[in-house]
Amino acid sequence: MAASQVLVAANRGPLSYALDTDGTLSARRGGGGLVSGLSAALARQPDALWICAALSDADREAVRRGVSEPGVRMLDIDPTVYDDAYNGIANSVLWFTHHHLYDVPREPVFDARFRRQWASYVAYNEAFAQALAEEAAQGAAVLVQDYHLALVPGALRALRPDLRIAHFTHTPWASKEYLSMLPDDVREQLLDGMLGADVVGFHTGAWASAFLDGAGRGNAAVFPLGVDADELRALAHRPEVDDKLAQLRAEVGDRKAIVRVDRTELSKNILRGLLAYRELLSEHPEWRGRVVHLASAYPSRQDLKVYRDYTQAVRELAAEVNEEFGTADWQPVLVSVQDDFARSLAAYRMADVALVNPVRDGMNLVAKEIPVVSEAGCALVLSRGAGAYEELRGDALTVNPYDVTETAAALHAALAMPEPERAERTKRLAASATALPPTAWFEAQLAALRP
Repeated sequence: MAASQVLVAANRGPLSYALDTDGTLSARRGGGGLVSGLSAALARQPDALWICAALSDADREAVRRGVSEPGVRMLDIDPTVYDDAYNGIANSVLWFTHHHLYDVPREPVFDARFRRQWASYVAYNEAFAQALAEEAAQGAAVLVQDYHLALVPGALRALRPDLRIAHFTHTPWASKEYLSMLPDDVREQLLDGMLGADVVGFHTGAWASAFLDGAGRGNAAVFPLGVDADELRALAHRPEVDDKLAQLRAEVGDRKAIVRVDRTELSKNILRGLLAYRELLSEHPEWRGRVVHLASAYPSRQDLKVYRDYTQAVRELAAEVNEEFGTADWQPVLVSVQDDFARSLAAYRMADVALVNPVRDGMNLVAKEIPVVSEAGCALVLSRGAGAYEELRGDALTVNPYDVTETAAALHAALAMPEPERAERTKRLAASATALPPTAWFEAQLAALRP
């Protein structure tokens, strides 16, 4: 048996492969604070291993050829099984359940198709459990990541009762009422899978309490993921970000900037944010011509029709606001519906106001990132539905995510906030945001598994 003392299991790994036209495979490291933070933490652990799924044809080809990188094992899971598990269950059932997103008169529908997809989700989780059981040293620590792998702890516990197992959920956890929508046997499987862990981790006390309320037992702990200030600031001051910043400043001029950065994810509440901005301009005409809303909306899950429709609705509502209020020399909304990380970081730097108004969100790191990077300091308008609310509420302007009028009033207060107050709030927000950066977050979970 291999002798990995620390193992991470996650759907996505720290690298991916590219297949060149001549058949050569090359590995590329993944980006993002969480991947880099986990990678840095694992580098400190002897014989650590990251187990992940092969996500592309090139990844699967690498597995078939026996190509691998130190510290990473990819699993070549049948593409149909993977699609059923990832898109059919994780993203279309568990995500909607935990984020309370169902259009209840029509959804959910648990039929024969769902049962087939659930069987794939079980098989996908069992593949991870089997790989972990094969690779783990006696008494090793295993950290399982997110709702894609909710059944792994229970399956792994059956195979290797000697292991110390943690599971961390990056999403919210569904209320007991929403969880009860799942078929009884599926709900029990889900909870039994999670309860196979010695510790189940969440970003906030609210999500941990929701889990315990639904499960009735378990050891739930809170590890509120933060940001690495040094890494984020370094990323935000690269030349390509400076170029994007110059372009945005040319478009915005000397006006104030309200910034939001999201995926076009149903839970992010982009449409109500745009409605609140429209109401701000309607109720406070003094801001017309003096503010620009920079909205970065990365297309998300465009293989699902409901997400394609939502993305189009964002484009259309932004165009309506511009049509209603725009002038020859002022475009009220500058919306970018594309994956442009450099533009997002540039927007962070020039944010006077950050708008983060999800209906329900596990954490929402944008709420933490903007105060760290904003150059002049920013006022944060923050939804009570964001996981970040628990840590940042004292220095944010907090809102009910469904209340467009309240959000518009908060935007007005944020824009009018005196600069000294804004600077002080930003300083405290940044301190809270960086309290548990990814490496420390990971190590805190390891420490919770120690006897």
